[in-house]
Amino acid sequence: MTAEEVKESTPLEDKQILEVEDHENDDDEEAEQVKEEEGGENQDGNEKKDKKKRKKKKKKKSSANGGASSSQQQQQPAVPSLKPHSRLMGEKHFTDYYVQYGQTNPPTIPVADLFEGKGREYPMGEITLHPLESNTYRETSAEKRAHDRMQEGIYAKVRHAAEVHRQVRSYAQSFIKPGIKLADMCQMLEDKNRELIQEDGLRRGIGFPTGCSLNHVAAHYTPNPGDDTVLQYDDVMKIDFGTQIDGRIIDSAWTVSFNPRYDPLLQAVKEATETGIKTAGIDVRLCDVGEAIQEVMESYEVELDGKTYPVQCIRNLNGHSIGPYQIHAGKSVPIVKGGDTTKMEEDEIYAIETFGTTGRGYIVEDLECSHYMKNFHAPHVPLRLPRSKKLLTHINKTFGTLAFCRRWLEREDGGSFAVNGKHGKQDKYMGALKNLCDVGIIQPYPPLVDVKGSYTAQYEHTIMLRPTCKEIVSRGDDY
Repeated sequence: MTAEEVKESTPLEDKQILEVEDHENDDDEEAEQVKEEEGGENQDGNEKKDKKKRKKKKKKKSSANGGASSSQQQQQPAVPSLKPHSRLMGEKHFTDYYVQYGQTNPPTIPVADLFEGKGREYPMGEITLHPLESNTYRETSAEKRAHDRMQEGIYAKVRHAAEVHRQVRSYAQSFIKPGIKLADMCQMLEDKNRELIQEDGLRRGIGFPTGCSLNHVAAHYTPNPGDDTVLQYDDVMKIDFGTQIDGRIIDSAWTVSFNPRYDPLLQAVKEATETGIKTAGIDVRLCDVGEAIQEVMESYEVELDGKTYPVQCIRNLNGHSIGPYQIHAGKSVPIVKGGDTTKMEEDEIYAIETFGTTGRGYIVEDLECSHYMKNFHAPHVPLRLPRSKKLLTHINKTFGTLAFCRRWLEREDGGSFAVNGKHGKQDKYMGALKNLCDVGIIQPYPPLVDVKGSYTAQYEHTIMLRPTCKEIVSRGDDY
């Protein structure tokens, strides 16, 4: 090879020449180079085939590994990790607990799709035995177990509503903190409620308006349109909202606080509610539940600004039985001793709730009314005002005998998109609403307040008195 040929040779040719010199040591360079080129072509072809085979094997392995990892990801749910801002929410509670079911964070998948859509049953509440020795046979009785199985359809609806309540309140606990506007808080909570339950008028939806009563206000407060109240660090707020499936209502509440000085008050009410739940059961007298609650509640005291206050039960507030589309179904569960000796019965559903206060222990109606509800046994009254007739028609088809609030009447859907679409907003309705209240068709529920400057707390759970056991359906890791 001449010097010019060496200069003009490409790197590939150089490589081939070097390979010839290294491996073959033949005197005839040209012949050897031809042989080497031919051999190189065959070798390159074999190498390409081998590379293709190796690539295919790698693809198979990677796809197999990828498939395994993706299936493992599907099998292994996400791990909850976010804690709530408020106090006494349970050490094992995470606001994103629902990701273990495949839910997004924040939650966007309807709860029915997470369970029924995947062939899974709704989570069962906490199961405990009925108190009283006369009930010991129920757990093993074939008759009671058969009766229990006959109610599975109702239990599924109640558990569905309870799981929606748990997911909505856990989501709310992630954003409830000082500085939030109460009207915005309620709207976010209620919109999520409608989304997760797949709101469908009276078939599925919100059980009653979101109560967010502050400090000395114990219950029945939700912001009216134009109310710009903002949550403060030193506030004690009771969050009370409901869900319903085919009229089966879940009523559950907890207290939000950020200042640790209120911990004894919250602990007193929480323990009192747990005592009420433990005492309740088939054939238990209502007055016995109240006596047990009071004993626990009033064993606590709280120190505020150097002064010690005994925690008292709010004696004119009660728990209650719950019926289909009827939040107060007739029986009241007192939270002080004395009162009704009526017994709890099989298949009943109760809201066991307790209220504690640093005030006088007695509430009165005060402030601007926001909660309203059609009387379950409303009389037929001829209405003269056209606006009253129009409003009553709207209430009947949108809320029925479920509670509602003024904020909902002023939504563009009038409280239910499924029923009214975007044409449900009620205008100039206050006169008509007052007229319906005056004639006894609608019952107003003004805020219930203790003395100004006092602090009140509330905890509440819904329980089912099943034939074989007692199920605390609204139980969660939070409370």
